[in-house]
Amino acid sequence: MFKKILIANRGEIACRIARTCRRLGVAVAGVHSSADRDALHVHEIGESVEIGGAPASESYLRIDAVIAAAKAVHAQAIHPGFGFLAENAAFARAVEAAGLVFIGPTADLIGRLGDKAAAKREALAAQVPIVPGSMSPSTDPAEIAASVREIGLPVMLKAAAGGGGKGMRGITSFDSLSEDIESAMREAKNSFGDAGLIVEKLISQGRHIEIQIAGDGQGHVIHLFERECTLQRRHQKVIEEAPAAMLSAKLRDRMTADAVRLGERLMYRGVGTVEFIVGADDYHFLEVNPRLQVEHPVTEMVTGLDIVEIMLRIASGEGLALRQEDVRCSGHAVEARVCAEDPAAGFLPSTGRLAHVQFPGHGVRVETGIRSGMEITPYYDPMLAKLITSAPTRNEALDQLKSALDATIVFGVTTNIQFLRHLIDLPQTRSGSFHTRLIDEEIAGWAVGESRHDTQTLAIAACCWLQSQRSPAGLGPWSSWARSGWQMRSCDDGLAPIPSLHVEAADGSAEIRFAPLHRDGSMLVGVNDERLQIALTVADDGRFLAVAGSRRETVHLHCDGEMVYVHDRRGSHVLRAVPYLSYISTAAQSSGDLKAPMMGLILKVNVVPGDRVTKGTVVAILESMKMEMRIVAESDGIVAAVHCQPGLTVERAAVVAVVTPD
Repeated sequence: MFKKILIANRGEIACRIARTCRRLGVAVAGVHSSADRDALHVHEIGESVEIGGAPASESYLRIDAVIAAAKAVHAQAIHPGFGFLAENAAFARAVEAAGLVFIGPTADLIGRLGDKAAAKREALAAQVPIVPGSMSPSTDPAEIAASVREIGLPVMLKAAAGGGGKGMRGITSFDSLSEDIESAMREAKNSFGDAGLIVEKLISQGRHIEIQIAGDGQGHVIHLFERECTLQRRHQKVIEEAPAAMLSAKLRDRMTADAVRLGERLMYRGVGTVEFIVGADDYHFLEVNPRLQVEHPVTEMVTGLDIVEIMLRIASGEGLALRQEDVRCSGHAVEARVCAEDPAAGFLPSTGRLAHVQFPGHGVRVETGIRSGMEITPYYDPMLAKLITSAPTRNEALDQLKSALDATIVFGVTTNIQFLRHLIDLPQTRSGSFHTRLIDEEIAGWAVGESRHDTQTLAIAACCWLQSQRSPAGLGPWSSWARSGWQMRSCDDGLAPIPSLHVEAADGSAEIRFAPLHRDGSMLVGVNDERLQIALTVADDGRFLAVAGSRRETVHLHCDGEMVYVHDRRGSHVLRAVPYLSYISTAAQSSGDLKAPMMGLILKVNVVPGDRVTKGTVVAILESMKMEMRIVAESDGIVAAVHCQPGLTVERAAVVAVVTPD
């Protein structure tokens, strides 16, 4: 076994790899960008080398910097994790050339399988059924368009050099084909350094099922059963599980046999995943991911195996000790990806400082790379954490996962937690009757935004803000006027005559008035025209016992400047509390300013001053967290000014252009 390795990745996967290494007595070192100096993986690993600037292209994708870091810390091997350089054959080759061990498949194997077109040819040679489509990648938009027309709609554009849903576009119409090809190529280039695309027939009602394999590089290959990854949004996996839901034993046996046969043909070394698209009674090969998968924990939970340990032992020369008959699948495991994104705004990535983070403690496996106080930047993938639950039955595992999501608190950025809770309760999810397009086809009718507040939420948030403004030390129940900010009362119930606070939420606002504290510690709070008696008692770990009228409830509260965060039985609420006089003195202004929805890199500008635009015209394209966002005109008018250019990084809410409305 190795004495020391370098983990060439960040976030939760870096922390997860380090955990297995420490259990095995293997020392670890890490790498980080300038944006990640205070990241959790840097603190957990303990020894880390800064290798460049915030963008991945200046740090985590720099082969020379990563290898130099490994030598500097005297590592014997490098584990790439997933993403970044994990499927880069040139990186694997450079690692070996530097006298280090690459913990993964050989460079030759990565080259053969990392290219989706080459992988299809290997599968065909192994007599594994493949999806009809092009057999070689192209960077010529005209050639790609010709392939689309030859294969016939619907088709899928896929980045040949990578996975994870990047550089993928489902094409169902020729209307915007050129723009879709250009966008997919640009995303593929930015994510994997290669703009090449292949075109495949789109199987719209299929399920995405993958087989985990492991091989010793000498022809001994086994499978660790399958994972269901069908619940996806725009080709990004959202919830994964093992084993697959509603998969017949006959189909499972055929798919696992095909995956093992392909691995044997390739003399596969390390762990990898063979992915299939599955119809009612048949299936087709999609690709091989020659690396560790994001969703590997569900396989570990049902087999009791440590997949990272298997990788380490194979790479260190110990080989694959497991035989197929040694691998058993017991119970059911489900994983949810918690991401910094806003479902109500088309899953726009969310950036900002994490005011408070808390995960459930018992009965849930949590893989994360975040902690309270960290900054979520636009430079990397928006995934914050993975929650994994396991139980004897699938429904029990799903119930546990929903409870884990209920107990997960992330204050400071918008997350998809409410969306995940909704997804778990869908009849199609519970019955296993889903397909890969389910979310994209039906999400328009779902309530996927933040939890809606009510009078109680607003009153509790107002009291939390009030307590944060003045220390209660030395204040008795009869000196509470100093806390509410008023010295005179004119209402019979003790409420101040005019509001003290203006509270804003995503779906409305309210004027808040306070009355003095009662002897029992409660306070009457006026929320617009409603009144509610509120008492807050500190419990523990950020929790409060909130008594609102006759209702008692444990809630999590956190104040961060003007922002007040409330997590109650309905979910998380983000509110802004502004002293009333400050609020009414701020003049509201409106203009034709088009602002960046978040910090990011301007990829393209489509207008110049003087251009006439119509509502919906794409003025500029912004990239953030490996996703493209279009900044569009909000009305018909004339472009008055352009304040950005391609290659320029802009801050959130920066004005990129001004349109004078008609």
